[in-house]
Amino acid sequence: MTRDDILSAYRLYLACLNARDWEALPRFVARDVTRNAAQIGLTGYRAMLEGDVQAIPDLAFTAAHLACDPPLIAARLVFDCTPVGQLFGLPVNGRKVRFAENVFYEYRDGKIAHVWSVIDKAAIEAQL
Repeated sequence: MTRDDILSAYRLYLACLNARDWEALPRFVARDVTRNAAQIGLTGYRAMLEGDVQAIPDLAFTAAHLACDPPLIAARLVFDCTPVGQLFGLPVNGRKVRFAENVFYEYRDGKIAHVWSVIDKAAIEAQL
């Protein structure tokens, strides 16, 4: 995939997540996807995303920064949301919080095959 192909595919992937179109997820994510070096597969990846949306009903994936060097794309995703209970073990309980996720994706055969993610938990702690 070229840089433009990856950028376009990634933006469509974010739109899929924001639309909660879980049935379309296999168009963007490989069946054997890994996250932070753990083999979770597409089923586990979808379950993770569904759990995120259950914990944060107003979750929206917004890319603040993108950098692409095929087959990798790096994103700084920003979240301005209202988790209903605990978030990453923190008692947010309906308070609005803003935090970021720094994430790298590796594309293989047109799909996300590997994900490495770090969430800025300290930003949430500072707001509580």
